[in-house]
Amino acid sequence: MASRGDLGSWLNGGNVPPGETPGPDRLGLPSAGTGSRAPLGRRLVALCLDWAVASGISYGFFAYDAGATLAVFAVMNLLLVASVGSTIGHRLLGLRVRRLGVAGEHIVGFGRAAVRTVLLCLVIPAVVWDADGRGLHDRAAGTVIVRR
Repeated sequence: MASRGDLGSWLNGGNVPPGETPGPDRLGLPSAGTGSRAPLGRRLVALCLDWAVASGISYGFFAYDAGATLAVFAVMNLLLVASVGSTIGHRLLGLRVRRLGVAGEHIVGFGRAAVRTVLLCLVIPAVVWDADGRGLHDRAAGTVIVRR
């Protein structure tokens, strides 16, 4: 009779023989290390940091208006993701946004960043994930958040 230990667990990702590394995930990204999908916790902390920066700017220039904060957040996301591939929060947590399926491509571009930003600001697409852990905003833009 097979035991749970023989089959592995969904918590540890199954059995991988000692000395071997698991292969690429379903998106073709490495399963660990640089270039692998960013974990949810890091992505959420990065989002909170970006919102805090946008709130600070909004407070300084607009006496903290919720609409102004959202606008600052959107502009920050659009410009930073389109040009350097990461927001301030992403950069601090060692993450970046990259195009999916393009080897070595680091620049997301303005069009993809715009789609991603609009859907991120609508909130609902950002909190609905697919089986690979990507939000609908990333699926629509053809992007993924990975470790740097």
